[in-house]
Amino acid sequence: MPTLSEIKKALRRYANPKQARLLQGFFKTDPGEYGEGDVFLGLKVPQTRTVARQYRDLPLPMIERLLSARGGSAFGGKSPIHEERLLALLILVDQFQRADEPRRAVICRFYLRHTRYINNWDLVDLSASRILGVFLLDKDKQLLFKLARSRMLWERRIAVIATAEFIRHSIFGPTLRISAGLLGDKEDLIHKAVGWMLREVGKKDQPTLERFLKKHGPAMPRTMLRYAIERFPEPKRQWYLNRWAGGA
Repeated sequence: MPTLSEIKKALRRYANPKQARLLQGFFKTDPGEYGEGDVFLGLKVPQTRTVARQYRDLPLPMIERLLSARGGSAFGGKSPIHEERLLALLILVDQFQRADEPRRAVICRFYLRHTRYINNWDLVDLSASRILGVFLLDKDKQLLFKLARSRMLWERRIAVIATAEFIRHSIFGPTLRISAGLLGDKEDLIHKAVGWMLREVGKKDQPTLERFLKKHGPAMPRTMLRYAIERFPEPKRQWYLNRWAGGA
């Protein structure tokens, strides 16, 4: 079995200090921002995927160590290196996709126990629908409704992004219910996530989205509305913006 040190060295072969500086700003890592304290090596996602393929059969305890830096970091209990947490999640997604149903249940439980480490929007967006969404497709969705009420920003984002898999199968109810419950959320990252998922609903079934807008449009934050109607024909998009968001 590879050591944690070997895996980290494999990541660092792709390190790019210039790219790392750009990512530090892009992912809002300054004090008080949502990604406060995150440290980047400067990898692009395809490079991290290359390393993930190399270690695709890593056991869960090692994946946990990549996520949490257990035994090696005092940085709030999680790895300060963003790409280490991303690597762990990419490996987890790959293992989930190859697993049978009992093993998928194990991976899903592991994912839910470690949501505090899935703490930036890209980490959520590359994993939530591919693990939780797929697992819950034919199961009760109460877990997602609970996550949508979480005090933790990232759990709320996980809840709404997980529904992307349902939308892919033309199941819109969970997305609409979670979206309605998040209309008053204070976080811009939630407004964007909800708007994005509503837009995906509209791409599959525009009348369903328009019924949601008719009921909830006046209460939707501007960013959420703009994301939701992004694919509308321009005259209709402007009509919605002028009606509820004060124009473009």
